Amino acid sequence: MNKSKKTIICIAIAVVVIICAVILKNTVFAPKGAFKEGSSGVIEYSGYNVEGLHYGFNTQQECYLKTDNYNGVKEIDVNFAETAEQDVVLSLKFFDKDGNTLVLRPDITPSIARASATLFKDENLPIRLCYTGNTFVNHSSYQGRLRETTQMGAEFVGDDSVEADAEMLALVIESMLTIGLKEFQLCVGNVDFFQSLIEDASLDEEAEERVRELIGNRNYFGVEEFLDSIQAKRSSKEAFSALNELIGGIDILEKAENLAPNSKGVMAIRRLEKIYHILRYYGVEKFVTFDLSMTGTYGYYTGIVFRGYTYGTGDAVVKGGRYDHLIEKFGKKSPSIGFAIVIDELVSALTRQKIRIVYPRKNTIIVYAEGRQLEAIRLAKDFRRKAKNAELLKKDENSGLEDYIRYGNDYYAGSLVYIEETGEVTMVNLVTGEQKIVNSTDRS
Repeated sequence: MNKSKKTIICIAIAVVVIICAVILKNTVFAPKGAFKEGSSGVIEYSGYNVEGLHYGFNTQQECYLKTDNYNGVKEIDVNFAETAEQDVVLSLKFFDKDGNTLVLRPDITPSIARASATLFKDENLPIRLCYTGNTFVNHSSYQGRLRETTQMGAEFVGDDSVEADAEMLALVIESMLTIGLKEFQLCVGNVDFFQSLIEDASLDEEAEERVRELIGNRNYFGVEEFLDSIQAKRSSKEAFSALNELIGGIDILEKAENLAPNSKGVMAIRRLEKIYHILRYYGVEKFVTFDLSMTGTYGYYTGIVFRGYTYGTGDAVVKGGRYDHLIEKFGKKSPSIGFAIVIDELVSALTRQKIRIVYPRKNTIIVYAEGRQLEAIRLAKDFRRKAKNAELLKKDENSGLEDYIRYGNDYYAGSLVYIEETGEVTMVNLVTGEQKIVNSTDRS
């Protein structure tokens, strides 16, 4: 299989992460190498090397649970389809039997917001949520980009403090370090600063949309030309042109504050300064770069926005920001901040940087010959009682020990128990290749 194909994570990962422990104890994961990208940009597969990535998911979840006393975090499930209350340009739409327009969600955050407003409507203290899910975006003008991506995210709901902002940024960085990345940068901005420039320039909705598009494409010559065409005031043109230079370390915040046209812009910069100060306590400030041109992809962002970048991928591996008013649309006032790790991009980066996810191979395959079923079942039950994953396979008459060793390695099992018709048992360590023959009464 093409090596680049292996960098794309399949949809099965999201299912594997939330599968219950009982099933996991009876399951060995699908074999490596058998999946493909469909012509529509949606992943199709018939098995994939999910064991290592599943371990990566678990590592991320453990980081969410343990980092910064993240005890009490709740994993939340989200739906694939949402009722389309408005036309979403990037959405993949379809209709239900009643004629309602549905969309495959292009973004998970609104689903989290709705769930927070309904499932936790009576909770007045902050809550922490994590999730894994897939998004579907109609990249009609971006050939070669997947329409389906897998995301794993965390949300801090009910806290509008600077400390909450810093905690989430630190959590992103700790997550990247935990998964094995060492060279990456988290670009942080504040949409309130950008909005202060928009308001000072007195741009109407159409003009604002055009300026956002140009700056999003880093086309500052186009911004200058457009502002000239609408006769924007000189100070506004200079401010928007200067955004190209407001990217860097903590020192650029002073320049940005001097450029801020009103108190809204000044407060946005001072909040970033406070966040940076707290990040120094976490010891992660070296991974942070400020970018005051960031506007946020979606219109619900209200404060800081951020994106994580590393080598070996063409897009951000992390996307997030503050959304203080989104949950209000579902009936509850609850300022929030969150982020999503784009698993497809992360796996691409890990592969191209040759960073290997080290994971334990704990599964045991028990192969038994005709007449040895009872013995095999008892052994499997014993494994499962000890919280060890086990899979039972009745021996095929045309397959031998070497075939099942190869099978076990393909399925990332850790060991193999091979029970012959005579009762002789061969135990194989699939990691080291060591084999040991024991009597049926000698096993433990």
